[in-house]
Amino acid sequence: MAIKRGSSLLLLALGLTFTQCKNETYQTQSTTDTAAAATTAPALTDYTYETAPDDPLNARIYTLDNGLKVYLTDYEEAPRIQTYIAVRAGSKNDPADATGLAHYLEHMVFKGTTELGTANWEKEQEELAKVEALYEKYRNTTDAAMRKKIYNQIDSVSGVAATYAIANEYDKATTAIGAKGTNAYTWVDQTVYVNDIPSNQMERWLELEADRFREMVPRLFHTELEAVYEEKNRSLDSDGRKVAEVINTELFPTHQYGTQTTIGTIEHLKNPSITAIKNYFDRYYVPNNMAIAMSGDIDFDETIRLIDKYWGELEQQPVPDFSVAQEQPIQQPIVKEVLGPDAENVSIAYRTPGINTKDALVVQMISNLLYNGSAGLIDLNLNQQQKVLQSYAYDTPMKDYGTFRMTGMPRQDQSLDQVRDLLLAQLDMIKKGQFDEELMTAVVNNDKINTMQAYEDNSNRADAFVTSFIYDMPWQKFVNRPEEFAEITKQDVVDVANRYFNNNYVLVYKRTGEDPMAQKVEKPTITPVEVNRDAQSDYYKNFLAKESEVQPLQPVFIDYTKDITQKQLKNDIPLLYTHNKENGLFQLYYILDMGTNNDQKLGMAVNYLKYLGTDKYTAEELQKEFFKLGTSFDVFSSGEQVYVSLTGLDENFEQGLNLFESVLANPKPDQQALNDMVAGTLKAREDAKKNKGVILQQAMVNYAKYGSKNPFNTLLTEKELKAVKPQELVNIIKSIPSYEHRVLYYGPRETDNLVATLNTGHNVPATLKPVPAEKVYAEIDFKEPTVYWADYDMVQAEMLFLSKSVPYSKDIIPVVRLYNEYMGGIVFQDLRESKALAYSTYSFYSPASKKDRANYLLSYIGAQADKLSEAMAGMQTLLTDMPLADANFQNARASLRNSISTERITKAGILFDYERSKKLGLSHDIRQDVYQSTNSMTFDQLQEFQQKYIKAQPQAILVIGSKDKLNFKELEKYGKVKQLSLKELFGY
Repeated sequence: MAIKRGSSLLLLALGLTFTQCKNETYQTQSTTDTAAAATTAPALTDYTYETAPDDPLNARIYTLDNGLKVYLTDYEEAPRIQTYIAVRAGSKNDPADATGLAHYLEHMVFKGTTELGTANWEKEQEELAKVEALYEKYRNTTDAAMRKKIYNQIDSVSGVAATYAIANEYDKATTAIGAKGTNAYTWVDQTVYVNDIPSNQMERWLELEADRFREMVPRLFHTELEAVYEEKNRSLDSDGRKVAEVINTELFPTHQYGTQTTIGTIEHLKNPSITAIKNYFDRYYVPNNMAIAMSGDIDFDETIRLIDKYWGELEQQPVPDFSVAQEQPIQQPIVKEVLGPDAENVSIAYRTPGINTKDALVVQMISNLLYNGSAGLIDLNLNQQQKVLQSYAYDTPMKDYGTFRMTGMPRQDQSLDQVRDLLLAQLDMIKKGQFDEELMTAVVNNDKINTMQAYEDNSNRADAFVTSFIYDMPWQKFVNRPEEFAEITKQDVVDVANRYFNNNYVLVYKRTGEDPMAQKVEKPTITPVEVNRDAQSDYYKNFLAKESEVQPLQPVFIDYTKDITQKQLKNDIPLLYTHNKENGLFQLYYILDMGTNNDQKLGMAVNYLKYLGTDKYTAEELQKEFFKLGTSFDVFSSGEQVYVSLTGLDENFEQGLNLFESVLANPKPDQQALNDMVAGTLKAREDAKKNKGVILQQAMVNYAKYGSKNPFNTLLTEKELKAVKPQELVNIIKSIPSYEHRVLYYGPRETDNLVATLNTGHNVPATLKPVPAEKVYAEIDFKEPTVYWADYDMVQAEMLFLSKSVPYSKDIIPVVRLYNEYMGGIVFQDLRESKALAYSTYSFYSPASKKDRANYLLSYIGAQADKLSEAMAGMQTLLTDMPLADANFQNARASLRNSISTERITKAGILFDYERSKKLGLSHDIRQDVYQSTNSMTFDQLQEFQQKYIKAQPQAILVIGSKDKLNFKELEKYGKVKQLSLKELFGY
């Protein structure tokens, strides 16, 4: 369950209240007039709702009699609905002596009810009552020996209670209906529950959710608590989180934003109170403090009736008032230091006003003027000119206050104080009004474009509702936000900057080194509990039986010959086109089947381009021009391909294309820019060696797959980098359009107009050159089990089990999809729910991306280092002997069919799906094969696949952890143990 930062997508219009009607606005209609809903509708006849003029979502906002808010928008890209159930309570509402409670409750809400998730509630509740009482006794006991004795009792009684529990039955239910992304997040002001559901399963989902929010049963408590411990340990291994915590603590010494963290203190996590958690649920999880936000393929009338039918009976309750602590002004800079293994950086943070103030909107403008990824002051003056390795700024709006933060990473031999001064100098320019008003106009226009793009996705549409609800922002104000934002003046910006950004900041130096204050949550002794995989509650059986009442939806597969228009541009350049019928945005790509595996200097040239001007514009002027046009230009290279892209407003397509082409045709060499880029590259390489994600997921995986010389560490040496001349890279840039390539376009233009525009604007030679030969890296065979490990200062240990399999074959894809669906639930259930070994764990069979490449099995677990032996044994057992759980298998099969029948690949996704299929030698949508095969598949077929491709396959086990915490005798049980140095992994 992730902790998510609040949304910054705030679309804010005058609204009126109307009565719901069918098809016709501003009229009243009784539900009895709607035949389709008459048989299941509650007794109510009318539902009033709010709307807002000029609302891009055409949303309706309802309030039920019990106070439940309902936000609905119809967007029929696919027969699916993105849902959020939002509770206006987060970690700021935690009791001061029980921090982390809201987050832990979020985990508990997935455990079921008195009917769902239990095999015998009468007996289970007796044991759960004992567990609750023991925890109260435990948290009020200080004697260590007595606490250990009580905990042993908790472990014992919990084991008895677990024999009556059915783990993950809620997740099984959502899986059965084809839900995706089932999750939740807790943050300071909110707790939000997430599901993406098929539209034909809406009624079943609403009933299921109403039941689970009606009551909360804290079953399997102590194993889930261990998962939260692991989540805490992951945060303690994150330097970024430690910096953020220090910033909030210093900015908010009085308010809960700083006095308590969302995940809680170690002391409070070790002394939980089930009683306090239940009280919190009863206090805040009430309909008048909650909202349902839905965006997708919905019928307004039917949806609100069904919501009222299942949620209308929840009783309204008084919600405790929250008293906002008043912070005193910060009088002088507060300087702090954080130590950890990651690369160094410096952050400057300010306290800002709450989200509903006008000043908060101005702070958002200031944030964009400083950093927008293209033409902000930090973008141009620091990143573009390579005065720092990297820097950025952003605002974080919250209900009671907000924060504004700038962060910078130093170049080689640059001090953090120098980076600090450069960041403050950019902010000082804002305070003095030393910026063009044209930049403000461009920021406003790009904000509108970003919003337009965001609203092509149901998750963003529904998340806008969550923001409006959580922050008590009337929808009319939310919709009106672009106009308010556009009305901000330069004087407003200068005034607000001088009001809030002075010597009242928190300065945090993140330095590389061992943290003397490092902590971890110690592992308690937990006896694995029963998960009762094959048991089913009566509730769940009835839930499954209702599938027969659901009108099935038919899948829609891509027909590449019909859904893509293919034309030829001049010189026989292929054009692949899909039409945007929704808005005025376009995406244009030139794709070359060559990359750094063809020419090592190609990646260097592509990176160099961002720092160059042309014969008409400096590099900074180019960024401003693209930004003013509402377009974005990028060149990206991988080992095998180059993507040259232009995206933005189609009304500026010709201007953007001309500018885009001039950049490729006329880049101006710049020796200083190259020197700075090389120095920055070398510093970035050193920083990468301090990133555990890069070490494990990239460096070690490539080493295992390809050996000591692999695509990841085959790089230009420092000497080679410094020997490259500017003109050499410019020549490579200019040559990009001269190689054979194809053009992809998604946008509103008609085909003939597009062809004519591209034939005029796309500059290519009369004859295109074939791409040069690619250096092929052979995938090595795993002949014997080997354990590779890398030393890294961390609380946890992270492990990847990697097995090489057969080359890609479309014939096994249906069973691969079913295996992944089935094993995903089994691994989570066993290693997290039953054994409490990890917060994050997964296993999946990964098909190759090209037809001549091998498939791989990847299995991951991150756990405390002292759980290493149990974690490895647990994962290995599952890979060797796949458990048979018929209920899980039936669920996986139903979920796979439901998901495919309701997912739609649209827009530019059609083009890129075609690109992926071509690499695999496919001429059709592979999902069609999966859908047609799934119903007839048996567990015997799944087991046959597992026996042939998974069990007893030679493994490379990759481990990253602290040398003094790893158990090497345990590692030796799994194969020959070999330490990999950073030089071996990175090649430098």
